[in-house]
Amino acid sequence: MPHDRTYGYDMPYYDWSPISTRPPLQWPHQERVALSVLLSIDHYQWKPTNTFNNGGMPGSLPSNAYKSPQAPGGVSGSGRPFPDVIAFGQREYGPRVGVFRVMKILDKYGIKPTIAIDAMSAENYPYLVNLFKDRGCEFVAHGIASNQMITSLMSPEEERDYILRSLEAITKATGVRPRGWIGPEFGESEHTTAILADEGLNYVCDWPNDDQPHPMKTPTGDLYSLPVNLTLQDLKSHWYARIHIDIYARMIMDSFDVLYKEGATNGRTLVLNFHPWLMGTGFRSKYLDIVLAHISKHQGVWNASTGEIIDYCRTQ
Repeated sequence: MPHDRTYGYDMPYYDWSPISTRPPLQWPHQERVALSVLLSIDHYQWKPTNTFNNGGMPGSLPSNAYKSPQAPGGVSGSGRPFPDVIAFGQREYGPRVGVFRVMKILDKYGIKPTIAIDAMSAENYPYLVNLFKDRGCEFVAHGIASNQMITSLMSPEEERDYILRSLEAITKATGVRPRGWIGPEFGESEHTTAILADEGLNYVCDWPNDDQPHPMKTPTGDLYSLPVNLTLQDLKSHWYARIHIDIYARMIMDSFDVLYKEGATNGRTLVLNFHPWLMGTGFRSKYLDIVLAHISKHQGVWNASTGEIIDYCRTQ
């Protein structure tokens, strides 16, 4: 006998919902696009391990575990022996130099970013935490370190410990418990969303499947997905895919133009995830300025934090 078929994908994490059949999404003042800049402040460990907090994490893999040895610049998968000073040095450029250049550009356009920060950055860079707190930025939990990610090799208990370690470190550093989550390298297991909801988080940014937020299905809690535009993430498109920076900037502007047009009848979100060690270099920051200048010329753009977007969607 043929088995039952349902619409959508063969997984239980959210309902099938074509955007053409949904009620129109209207932003607070009839804006067309909700724009959120999500800055990833992630610590690249000098000597990558699968441990944290002096305890074993046998199921956690460094984020370079699946990267090609030909990844440019020796980052995440270079295969270089310890110490990999190139990989570490490129990442360390972000908190030393790049983040200040990026923040100056964001300030120029009145954009307050949301900060995705991992446990080791929260502990090791208090001057950055204070920089973002002074600007009233929201913090999103971002795991332990950029080269420790969640995988299905972790037991549910190990994964919960990992998530709690991240939440506790960020809460201690910032004074506020994060409401959102984005995993290093977007890593998840089949248990991640359930654990996040059970621990009281409101939203997750790991699922790049939509142009609007949507609810997730979890046994407990109330969790939303806020999709990051993965094609427009600097690390995925510009760094790993080696798309030239001028073309990458054009991709962002063209994507915005399409969303802005569509948003006239049904609101859209554009979550741009940047890394200061990339977009904060001199030649790349020039193009970040160009992109934001293009977007700022348009009326009807809501510059919001990731949490503000989710809070508003819950009222719809």
